[in-house]
Amino acid sequence: MKVSKQQVQANRAHIVETASTLFRERGYDGVGIADLMAAAGFTQGGFYKHFNSKADLMAESSACSLGQSTALMAGVSPVEFVELYLSRSHRDDRATGCTLAALCGDAARKEEVRATFAAGIETQLNILREGEGQSNGGDPALARAKRLALMAHMVGALVLSRACPDDSPLADEILATCRDAILETLMPPAVGSGDESGEN
Repeated sequence: MKVSKQQVQANRAHIVETASTLFRERGYDGVGIADLMAAAGFTQGGFYKHFNSKADLMAESSACSLGQSTALMAGVSPVEFVELYLSRSHRDDRATGCTLAALCGDAARKEEVRATFAAGIETQLNILREGEGQSNGGDPALARAKRLALMAHMVGALVLSRACPDDSPLADEILATCRDAILETLMPPAVGSGDESGEN
C-alpha cells in the first residue's frame, strides 16, 4: 500500500523527534540506527528512505531539539529561565533537557553537527538579548560578552552537576551555587549602593 506524502513527512518528523530524545539521553554514539528506528516504531530498512546517513539525522535532530530549547527560552524572563535551567528536575531530565548540556561534548568530535550547534548558540544568544529588553543599552560587544558568559556558566554548571552521582550533595551544591551567582548578576543594583557623595 502506497504511503501518502503527508504520512511520509509525518513519519520523518517522528523519527527526528525520537532521535532528538535518544541522542540527548545516550549521546550520538550510544544510539544505533536499528535501536533508533525500533524506538520510533519502524524497521531499520526504512531509515534510508528518509535520510542519507546517520550524520544527516544527527544534524537535523539537533536542530530540532535546539529549536525546542529556544522556544522555551522565549516564553520566560531571564531570571525565570535560570531558575528552571539550573533546577534538579532539569538536571535529571537528560532526554528532553538542554541539547547543549547533553551533546556539546559529542558535537565537539562530530564535524557534521558543529555548524548546527553554532547556529543554535547564536539563536539562543539572540533570545537572551531580547529578554534583556532596554536594560542593557550600553556597549553591544560588552552585552554580548555577558550573554556568552551567562550561557557558558549555565551549561557548564549543568554538565558538572550531571557528572556527579544523582543523589550526591555536590551535584546539588553545584546547581545552587551557580544559580545564586548567576541570579545575582541579573538583579539590578540596589539604589544607593554606590558611593554617591564622593566624600572621604
